[in-house]
Parts: sequence; structure tokens; C-alpha cells
Amino acid sequence: MLVLVDLDDTLCNTWEAARWSVLRLLPHLIRKGKFKALLYILTQRYEELEQSRELHLLDLDELVGNFMERVYKSTSEKDLKEMFELVDKTFFSNLRVYPDAIDFLKGLKEIGAKIVLITDSSSEWQRKKLKYLNLKDYFDSLIISGETGYSKLEPYNFILAKRMFPKEREIYVVGDRDDTDMRGGKEIGATTILVRRGYFKSLMPKHADYIVKDLKEALEVIKHEHKKRG
Repeated sequence: MLVLVDLDDTLCNTWEAARWSVLRLLPHLIRKGKFKALLYILTQRYEELEQSRELHLLDLDELVGNFMERVYKSTSEKDLKEMFELVDKTFFSNLRVYPDAIDFLKGLKEIGAKIVLITDSSSEWQRKKLKYLNLKDYFDSLIISGETGYSKLEPYNFILAKRMFPKEREIYVVGDRDDTDMRGGKEIGATTILVRRGYFKSLMPKHADYIVKDLKEALEVIKHEHKKRG
């Protein structure tokens, strides 16, 4: 059995931590007189970035720089550094593993599953999260978009995971985002399980075989499917 698992908003509260970072950034922008950037955030124009392939590969400081470039023609290195340090500190002080995540990963190990993390963003940032959250040792392999050069908006990383474990015919994908995790799972013939939480929880899924409220339910689905196939 092979289980491909997403990180952000599936195992940990990335969106919530990012939201706190944005809230902490607002008074900083006001003090600096960066009102155009403030308006960009308050009008939620950042939603246009969701489908940007490039932004799924970037590190946090690059994301901050990209955000400012969209609003201003140029920003000083000093301002960018101050913003990055503020966002980074606030983000990690609010980042948490979901209460059901460890039991989910342990439960998969108990039934003999190979677990592969498939996650978007830069290598440095995602590995920093894994170290901070003490999650790395639960995975048999890590596939990070910043290392492969492909985001989960494309099927490449899902195909790569399947090729890493060619003997595993029973494959599941567990994640919070339909247009990446679930669609990618369908590309490799996996059973797809959407966990409804985080930033994308209100969107209507098109590619999910199962929709669950948490990882406890996701584990129950996998055990049930595994028993049926056994």
C-alpha cells in the first residue's frame, strides 16, 4: 500500500499560520506607508496567485518579494528583509501539527503503508516546516516541488511517487486541495480522499472519491478500502 500525503492544511495549519502573519504585517505596512500593499491584501487580490505555477516553487522570502513586485516597481532590500523576518517569525510561532496528524501517520505505519509526502513550495521552506513540526521521520520519501521543478498543478510529482514504489498497486492520496491533490491522484489511478479544512475547504470538489472532515476519518476510509481489497 502506498499513501501520498499533502503537508499544508492537511497535516498542519499552514493557512491559519499564514493568516496570522498577514495580520501582523498590516500595522507594519501602515507604519511604512505601504498603502497600496495594504489595499492589495485587504481586497484579497492575492487569490489570483493560487493558480500561479511559479509561486508553488518559491521560498518565503521570494514570495514576499514577488508580492511586493506585483504592487510596486521596486522595494528596498531593507524593507524586504524586515517584512520577511516579521512574516517568518509570526508564521512559525503559529504553525501547529493538527491533533489528528500523528495518529494518522502512525496508523498508516501500523497497517504497513509506505508514506510519501508530496508538497508544494521551496525545498528550504518545506524542510524547515518538517523539522519544526518533527514530522520528517514518518515518511518513506519526500517529494517537494522546489526540488523537482514541478508543482502539484501538474501530474509529474504524483507519477514520480508511483514510480518510486512500483510494487505498490493500492494507492491513496490524502490532501485538502481538489485541483492539485485530488486531480493528481486521479492521474495515477489512486483512491482520492479530500480532507475538508484549511484555505480551500469551501470549494466544491470534482476529483475526490471520499470527502472527510479530518484525518481520523481518512484513516478509517483507507482501512475500509484495504479490507475490501484484501
